[in-house]
Amino acid sequence: QVQLVESGGGLVSPGDSLRLSCEISGRESNNFGVAWFRQAPGKEREFVAAMRWSGGAPRVEDSFKGRFAISRDNAKNTAFLQMNSLKSEDTAVYYCAARTGWHVWYHLPSSYNYWGQGTQVTVSS
Repeated sequence: QVQLVESGGGLVSPGDSLRLSCEISGRESNNFGVAWFRQAPGKEREFVAAMRWSGGAPRVEDSFKGRFAISRDNAKNTAFLQMNSLKSEDTAVYYCAARTGWHVWYHLPSSYNYWGQGTQVTVSS
């Protein structure tokens, strides 16, 4: 059974950086997709970034390009979301998601069958 555990959230000031981690257990192959979503209060879950565990170009939502980046450390079975130049509107719960294989609709929450519990990111002065 695949399990995801996020960490790294917290309270930061506008302009700060933060790196979220998603530790993955139970993954049996590199034919695996991992993604980050976020959800602010009263809003729908929003796609941030995704990548194939085996490599290839990461997919980042246009509105986050240049500020957010997804990566993974195969040896540590951990995916990361590097967030720079944080803004107050980035305040949300950030979720790690995963699935076996890669889905062409990688930006949809319904494409993933494994989810972490979420980590709160609050950007405030």
